Amino acid sequence: HVQLVESGGGSVQAGGSLRLSCTASVSMYCMGWFRQAPGKEREGVAGIDRTGKASYADSVKGRFTISRDDAKNTVYLQMTSLKPEDSAMYFCAAGQTCGNWWKASEFGYWGQGTQVTVS
Repeated sequence: HVQLVESGGGSVQAGGSLRLSCTASVSMYCMGWFRQAPGKEREGVAGIDRTGKASYADSVKGRFTISRDDAKNTVYLQMTSLKPEDSAMYFCAAGQTCGNWWKASEFGYWGQGTQVTVS
């Protein structure tokens, strides 16, 4: 059973930055970040495979950067120029493929989530 533990959420003013971290109990090929705001569906934010290929939702391109450190089984999400509409619960996810990284159904393992609030 794969366990994912996120950290790094918090409250920040618009224009600020936060870095989220997610450590997995085992190495997984595809790691992703999703977010879910109250009353909205969970949406894919970014995904990265073991080769380092990264993909982003249009809404975060140029502001967010996903990266991974396989020696630590950790994936990061560096968020800059944050906007109030970025406020959500952010979830780390792990799966075997990244072909459809934006789809929650592609991931079999999930973290507990970390709250990001931008005011």
